[in-house]
Amino acid sequence: MRVVAGRARGRRLVSPRGRTVRPTSDRVREATFNALSSLDALEDASVLDLFAGSGALGIEALSRGAAAATFVDHDPAALAAVRANLATTGLAPAATVVCSEASRFVASGPGRFDVALLDPPYDFDGSSWSGLLDLVDAGLAVLESDREIDPGERWEPVRVKRYGATVVTLVRLR
Repeated sequence: MRVVAGRARGRRLVSPRGRTVRPTSDRVREATFNALSSLDALEDASVLDLFAGSGALGIEALSRGAAAATFVDHDPAALAAVRANLATTGLAPAATVVCSEASRFVASGPGRFDVALLDPPYDFDGSSWSGLLDLVDAGLAVLESDREIDPGERWEPVRVKRYGATVVTLVRLR
């Protein structure tokens, strides 16, 4: 897995070992971030990478012009991979890495983000999505799942695209 575009383009990223992390493919990441760029959502943005895993989504955002990114995961192996990838790409100064369960972090009121990247494990169920989206404070959110997600009343769908087994939904706060 490599950074697709921007300042860190082509840098190889590590992924934590095990079956708990499902990295977003380069193809899906490129298409998602091209869509975000077309919405002019990344330049100088503050980004939340929730369920960070390897940190590839937040790193891609930083590489493409985001000003800052907060990476949240509860798995120490994932956080070690995020830190290693930030060091490899030289993007660590713009990053904050937080060890926390996703819902607990957003419930703590961490402030508003311009873009939230939500890529939980595929077994994350519909009621969990609903509760999480009620707590996320961001102007735009990217939801990655194996199925279409009902974003609820707070969010307006902007784009839904299927890439094989992956469905990416972009939503805007109403």
